[in-house]
Amino acid sequence: MRRRQFFLQTASLAGAGAGALALGGCGAGGDGDTVTLDLLVASYDKSVGAAIGDQWDDVVKAFEKKHPGIRIRVERVPFLKIDATLARRVKDGRAPDIAQSNIFAPYAESGELQPLEKLFDVPTQADFIASFADAGKVDYIQYGIPILASTPRLFYNKALFDRAGLTGAPTSWAGLKAAAKALKATGVPTPYALQFGPEAAEDELLTWLLAGGGGYSEIQGYNFSSTENEAALTWLRDELVAPGLAGADPAKLTRTDAYAQFLQGRVGMLIAHPVLLGAADQARLPYGHAPFPKRDGEAAPPVGLNDWMMVFKKGGRVEEAGQFLTFLFSTGSAKTYGGGQATLPVTASGSQQVRADPDQRALREFVDQMPDAEFHPVGLRSWPTVRAAIRQRIGRAVTAGGRPADVLEALDQVGRSSA
Repeated sequence: MRRRQFFLQTASLAGAGAGALALGGCGAGGDGDTVTLDLLVASYDKSVGAAIGDQWDDVVKAFEKKHPGIRIRVERVPFLKIDATLARRVKDGRAPDIAQSNIFAPYAESGELQPLEKLFDVPTQADFIASFADAGKVDYIQYGIPILASTPRLFYNKALFDRAGLTGAPTSWAGLKAAAKALKATGVPTPYALQFGPEAAEDELLTWLLAGGGGYSEIQGYNFSSTENEAALTWLRDELVAPGLAGADPAKLTRTDAYAQFLQGRVGMLIAHPVLLGAADQARLPYGHAPFPKRDGEAAPPVGLNDWMMVFKKGGRVEEAGQFLTFLFSTGSAKTYGGGQATLPVTASGSQQVRADPDQRALREFVDQMPDAEFHPVGLRSWPTVRAAIRQRIGRAVTAGGRPADVLEALDQVGRSSA
């Protein structure tokens, strides 16, 4: 999912963290009085300036020292294969006890997951940031446990802005277009990097739709073909893409390529995760970041993004799984180490620690956005299918001759047919 480096500080590990989640095995077992939990997590490769730290072994060691009757067996699978691997294991009747994935709703709807209320005590449940906790619900019950959180912001290259006579981040779409035109006039190849390529087009799209007063869904389901959504895509097609202000081919521009081009000084502005902080610092690139603007001004609602942890019923190890996850998420334990380390704490206590730590000053504005975050409709079983359709089709809406209304209606049809 997100290419990020993160650390989870645990109470028993002063300064040691749990790194990027890996993928665990299946079929919990016992050895006498010892219970073994299988933890399926995603391993991450190097990307955008830093590898995601994999420190699950440290966290497991600390947990097992405190809970000698429980063993954690960690299996790591590449993050690009995490969803398919988990789906196959569940289908084969080999669900792990605890798993990480981008997807939880199909398993919740099938009755295969433990609800959060059976895993955590009330204070720990209440510590999760409400917007992220709510996104993990199906039929008003929370099954998905957020981790590896992010709320992207609008990054811009200060050196390119200075050269173009620009004094700060745009605060409206008209200002964004004006800044892009000024950047193009000074020879910037991609004034605004519109990431409508197949890697994460759904994130870029939701950013623009929310800023235009629209979105993906309503209470009853999907609502792509709204007037607000069509107007947002029409503006992108006519005001950014057609004049060449969004690069050569936004329909092919992936997040990874956009980040790389930003670090090379070839991109003026783009929506990006906190992972870009450390990478830009490493590259000694002068940059700033700001909230993404609404069409007519003010800050737009930020997009909330994260991976999900979940506990499967099959192993019957609900008490032990709850103890492990409580250790991971309990008050004061979940803290992201900042300055570009890339992900955000999903608990209120962790957020308070970040705000109070001068070494994590770079993350404060990202953390402060989290309560207002709005999410993809991850609580719908059909979301993975709809997400794939967005990645395949949304670029067509903004190319020359593209018809936003047709593309949006097609996405609604995909949502209806896969519900």
